[in-house]
Amino acid sequence: MSDTHLDTDIWAGDWVTRRLGVRLEGEGTRELLGLALRRNPKRSHLLVSSVLGKHVPQRPATVHGTGLELGRRVREVLSAEEAARAVVLGYAETATGLGHSVADGLGAAAYLHSTRRPVPGVAPVGGFEEEHSHHTSHLLLPTDPALLAGGGPLVLVDDELSTGRTVRNTVAALHRDAPRPRYVVATLVDMRTEADRAALAKFAAELGAVVDVVSLAGGRVSLPADVLTRGAALVAEFEAIGAPAAEALPAAPVARVELDWPAGLPDGGRHGFTPAHRRRLEAALPALAARVAAALPAGARRVLVLGTEELMYVPLRLAEATASLLGDEGPEVLFSTTTRSPVLPVDDPGYAIRSRLTFPSHDDPADGPGPRYAYNVAGRAWDAILLVTDVAGDTEALHAPGGLLARLAELTPCPLLAVVPDRRLAEPLRGPAFGSYAAEEVGWLLQDLSEVTLEAPAEEREEAIQSGGAHYAESLPVEYQPSPEYQRLFHAALAASAHRVARAVGTVTEAVLAERGRPGHPPVLVSLARAGTPVGILMRRWAQRAHGVDLPHYAISIVRGQGIDATALRWLATHHDPADVVFVDGWTGKGAITRELAAAVEPFAGFSADLAVLADPGGCVTTYGTREDFLIPSACLNSTVSGLISRTVLRADLVGPDDFHGAKHYRELADADLSGHFLDAVAGHFADPALAAGVAADTAALLAADRTPDWVGWRAVERISEEYGIGDVNLVKPGVGETTRVLLRRVPWRILARRGAGADLDHIRLLAEQRGVPVEEVDELPYSCVGLIHPRYTRGATGADGKAAR
Repeated sequence: MSDTHLDTDIWAGDWVTRRLGVRLEGEGTRELLGLALRRNPKRSHLLVSSVLGKHVPQRPATVHGTGLELGRRVREVLSAEEAARAVVLGYAETATGLGHSVADGLGAAAYLHSTRRPVPGVAPVGGFEEEHSHHTSHLLLPTDPALLAGGGPLVLVDDELSTGRTVRNTVAALHRDAPRPRYVVATLVDMRTEADRAALAKFAAELGAVVDVVSLAGGRVSLPADVLTRGAALVAEFEAIGAPAAEALPAAPVARVELDWPAGLPDGGRHGFTPAHRRRLEAALPALAARVAAALPAGARRVLVLGTEELMYVPLRLAEATASLLGDEGPEVLFSTTTRSPVLPVDDPGYAIRSRLTFPSHDDPADGPGPRYAYNVAGRAWDAILLVTDVAGDTEALHAPGGLLARLAELTPCPLLAVVPDRRLAEPLRGPAFGSYAAEEVGWLLQDLSEVTLEAPAEEREEAIQSGGAHYAESLPVEYQPSPEYQRLFHAALAASAHRVARAVGTVTEAVLAERGRPGHPPVLVSLARAGTPVGILMRRWAQRAHGVDLPHYAISIVRGQGIDATALRWLATHHDPADVVFVDGWTGKGAITRELAAAVEPFAGFSADLAVLADPGGCVTTYGTREDFLIPSACLNSTVSGLISRTVLRADLVGPDDFHGAKHYRELADADLSGHFLDAVAGHFADPALAAGVAADTAALLAADRTPDWVGWRAVERISEEYGIGDVNLVKPGVGETTRVLLRRVPWRILARRGAGADLDHIRLLAEQRGVPVEEVDELPYSCVGLIHPRYTRGATGADGKAAR
């Protein structure tokens, strides 16, 4: 193949026109398109764009500039207000970069592209079919579903508009869930017939919406009646001949280009790309390009930047910025991407696809490990080829013999690889940098908000929470510092109950190993921060001592009324099999978090909502160490028994749709930290043979029992709420642990204690006395105690018993 094959005056569609009778008509179409053939029972010809950067290597400024111009034309049909509210949707895989460039041309538009790659832990918010495509199913996977819920115009971008059926399928699917008054279809070439145009107009009228079409060129494809039969025969004929093998260079080692990628910046539009993301990328591009330029060999004259399938935009912008940095005196920088689409190569100047590089897929696609292709790359002299992929594409298959990197190394003396980090794959926080637990004990799937002032007095927080002005997770209570008398109670309680806690730890861990362990797949403990985290660490220690098994352990945030940290779930799904994840908490109260967890994980495939707890007095779960309501000493304190970590925070100005929930590390409380002391006191009993025998007996009884939740706690809470005129079950906090939290964090009204409850409630009585809260002994209470928060709280309000609510 001639090295100058792209610079010929011969139109790159003449061959198909001569052999098959396919004709391309319309002003400007031949400047943008060529023709090729493919093995496809629905459409044998392929319109090959010369400005898209998919099948034909092209100057990146031309590719990006074409999209910018299309975006400017879209902006001309919208009002200024509509343009400011517009969302752009690009079609995978061909138009992912084009759609992103159109969003750039619009200015302030958010961007999303469809994808054919399922992403673990990300639930689709929609999908549609592309009827003529080789791969038809499109998924929509925004991490923020609200991206598609607005009422502004939706701009759908594809490289060509052939019949309009894909557009109608897309709009119909999205309009059902989020109707809007206006849609704009933006395409390089509009090839519809008059019947197709009429069908779209009729569809828009029935929908009750405006659907505009904007294009750079228009025309039509004229096809002979027997085009599919003759096309299939031509493809079979030339595939049987086969393309001549290109001369391969001696394999050169692949060098990595380490991109200093901005933390939290998306690698593209698969999960959404906002104007703020665009500004960050623009600011980072010069430094990123400098890294690429520094990796190029001296004297290079021609360089290819090759993206991978749907990852088009970031490689395009890297190529454009690199070309700009190197200037007119530097090497020619061209841009292209790999593709899933099988196209026939014919080495003829009048044919659009002159060469084909074939290699195995390397990103674990939904449709299996089929072949992938790079077109018009082989047969040219490249001084360097930079392959740009994402984390999911940087696999063993990519680096294997015969893989894409090996094939590229046959074409250039300088093969390079750059991997764009995935913003969702931040590493967990670990001690001692975050928290006082050892690094191997737990990974916190949280972001560090230690430098943010979040604390507020209890009275202010309670007033804001009950008035609806704020959610409890938007702020933190001031950390309670125990009095010497209370500290003595904690140590006495720990000494008295450590053996009991250890036995419950052993029982719940054995149950988890028996019911959730699989050969080669140990359970992955995911504790609900923060009360569940000490329990998760103790379960991990038990498994190590009793079975020599190291269980991975992470802490995750869940917020009542808001759900679980979806970004953390996606992280878990990327690093572990969701079927191995076991959620862990300290105890159950009325079961609100149990219900919250079940609803929260439902959209995430593979996760089980079963919750393993130390104590289940509420009768809410099936995996537990005991159903007795007894004092778990870790409930007596806050951060100083929980690794110096605060309760988790979820606030819109601090936690974005792709961020982990937040928490603080109270480093200043290190001198008062009892986290390690609590763990060691409990784990010190694991070696007791009598305890091991008790655990074995308890586990056998547990596994044989009918553990169907009876929700006795929920029924009791509803009864108490009604009897005491509260009217809101969220203000009734049952159990020793929850009552302790009420006294430490909220503004309690009164405490209900089961008549005859003994030393387990000594710390409750002391805290209630210190805060002036009455303790009322009652009968027929399924818990040791219940804390009540008055629903009519205001400063100085008086409770039903005439005492000030505090």
